[in-house]
Amino acid sequence: MRKKKPGRLLLILMVMVAAAVAAWLWWQQRQEALNFVRYEEFGIDMPVNYSIHGIDVSKFQREINWEAVRQMQVDKIRISFTFIKATEGITRQDAAFKRNWDKAGKAGLVRGAYHFFYSTRDPIKQAINFRNVVQLESGDLPPVLDIEMHNNQPAAVIRSTAKIWLEEMEKAYGIKPIIYTNLKFYNTYLGDEFNDYPLWIAHYYQKERPRVNREWLFWQHSDIGRVNGIKTIVDFNVFRGDSAALMKLCLP
Repeated sequence: MRKKKPGRLLLILMVMVAAAVAAWLWWQQRQEALNFVRYEEFGIDMPVNYSIHGIDVSKFQREINWEAVRQMQVDKIRISFTFIKATEGITRQDAAFKRNWDKAGKAGLVRGAYHFFYSTRDPIKQAINFRNVVQLESGDLPPVLDIEMHNNQPAAVIRSTAKIWLEEMEKAYGIKPIIYTNLKFYNTYLGDEFNDYPLWIAHYYQKERPRVNREWLFWQHSDIGRVNGIKTIVDFNVFRGDSAALMKLCLP
């Protein structure tokens, strides 16, 4: 009997390994394929791959019935967390913040507060504005920097002023803040310098995950959702993790 050459055996083995790797990658892609399902109750298509869903609100949602928000559940989807606008610039406070903050907490939602940032305003004074309004407690999400407008400022100015606000927040609350922005703004004005901060990314209307070259934790996937207890449309978000990971992110 003719013996098989070692080189041929090696080639066969390499082909088998390559086929196994290709099959594994195909299976992973199928498992990770983003699946949207239409829920008329929420008025939007929901990315059902994620188990933790939330909303973000401001005074524009008017008076919210937070108990109704918390109690709404369709299949396995319910609202578990909310980001609430607290402040803007150096002097503005959201008129609905105090009520929303108190009522959302009493309803049992995990809550976070955000500041709408201007790179043309003193970042220290903006930090003071937020600190004067927001008293974070154990179980609350870290403070959020909402940065999405360049106001004709160069990237260097935007980065330096944002860094000051973020550092002030970390000193005040003892936890690294979250950055909220959109894909284009992050890539154009922030970038690698801010990769250590948890990211909440806005990416609407396209049924695909945000294409950003770093990890993200929250994805704002729609701005036209509906939920019981809110008369207006509202932004919908998902958290990239389970409930244990969400609580680990919160203040201890």
